[in-house]
Amino acid sequence: MNIGILISGRGSNMVAIIEAVQSGEIPASEVTVVISDKISAGGIEKAKERGVETLVIERKGRTREEHDAEIVAALRERDVELVCLAGYMRLLSPLFVKAFPDRIVNIHPSLLPAYPGLHVHERVIAAGETRSGCTVHFVNEDLDAGPVILQREVPVLPNDTPESLAARILEQEHHIYVEAIKRIVTMQVITPR
Repeated sequence: MNIGILISGRGSNMVAIIEAVQSGEIPASEVTVVISDKISAGGIEKAKERGVETLVIERKGRTREEHDAEIVAALRERDVELVCLAGYMRLLSPLFVKAFPDRIVNIHPSLLPAYPGLHVHERVIAAGETRSGCTVHFVNEDLDAGPVILQREVPVLPNDTPESLAARILEQEHHIYVEAIKRIVTMQVITPR
């Protein structure tokens, strides 16, 4: 399966996916391209170091649909079958979602449907939650609302800061994102219709 990864930042989940593909942990797959919407994204260099083609497609004042259309074209040129969002900090347009129906996955640092959107760890701690975690889900046209593939729970400790909680959850993200993609590739997860 040809996999395309979209990033906006440091790319730690991207690295976990690439390394799992290259080691065969995610079988019969290839990461064919990593696309960033930010030229400054640290993940670009990490992808290049691992021999993966990289592209930077910046918004440059265009509409979301225009920007997404260019990304969709780049993914299609490379025969991408599965799109993985790995710290991609833009909402996808309906045009993008329809271009890859049930073939876009995302990782989110909460136990969805709880705490969609941004500033998750601050909100979790402020609410006095005793548990949080991460979710891999299919992407639909609603924010962090697509069908759940896998979740992993992480305790919220009494002395947690948003940063300490984020670090513990990120460790789990790397594991469950790889596991979710492996299940999709080996057809252990039936995509929603």
